[in-house]
Amino acid sequence: MKHLSRAYLVLIFGILYIPIITLIFFSFNAENSTAVFTGFSLRWYRELFASPETFEALRNTLILAITSASLSTVIGTAAAAGLYRMKNKILKSGIMSVTNIPMMNPDIVTGMSMMLFFVAAAGIVGISYDNMGFAAMLIAHTTFCLPYVILSVLPRINELGSSLSEAAQDLGCTPLASFFKVELPNIMPGVLSGFIMAFTLSLDDFVISYFVGSSNFQTLPLLIYSMTKKKVTPDMYALSTLIIVAIFILLLISNIRSSKEEEKRKRRKVK
Repeated sequence: MKHLSRAYLVLIFGILYIPIITLIFFSFNAENSTAVFTGFSLRWYRELFASPETFEALRNTLILAITSASLSTVIGTAAAAGLYRMKNKILKSGIMSVTNIPMMNPDIVTGMSMMLFFVAAAGIVGISYDNMGFAAMLIAHTTFCLPYVILSVLPRINELGSSLSEAAQDLGCTPLASFFKVELPNIMPGVLSGFIMAFTLSLDDFVISYFVGSSNFQTLPLLIYSMTKKKVTPDMYALSTLIIVAIFILLLISNIRSSKEEEKRKRRKVK
């Protein structure tokens, strides 16, 4: 049974990571081939850094991901704190159910509904939809990232409880000051986890971006999709490799920070 469980684990990890390893491997291929490895080369990385179209899409993607992740983290943290303090259990349950709808909804339904909303909004305001490119994408990405931030932060607030905040207010802090000086430092691992999750979701999104996006604002997933109609060149493998490495480093930093915070909490409990 022990060997069977190990074999199953190896199979699952193989299915998950062999395609990623294959992509990274062929990003160093000397020739434009995904079947034969002709030799190690940085050719596609050099071509990647020489492509203005790719860099513009990368810039748009990073600006959108960082901005939407920051907005959803700020709004989601405030929403989680508000939900924790809410006394009416029925209302709290209803708000949590509504908050979870963007996660449960198929992306294609969310994308179509947002597209219709922004088209109607552009018609009411009297502007071209293309002029709403970045704003529409930012609102859409912030909306679908928000529930994930709330789900990352709310358990931390529940675990922390209200005793520290109440003690700070008894010592003269205002509710706002006690939140920033006492609560926020203690729930920071959850906030950072929510930010990283929102960042990776925004970076990866295609379906909602496809429906909401305009012709003057293109992200990397949209650029790669447009290439699939012809042929994806290996410089996209190189770019994907760099993104995978960047996300891996972010997750590593987040996990190390969380482990350190967990150790600090255990030491405080022992004392």
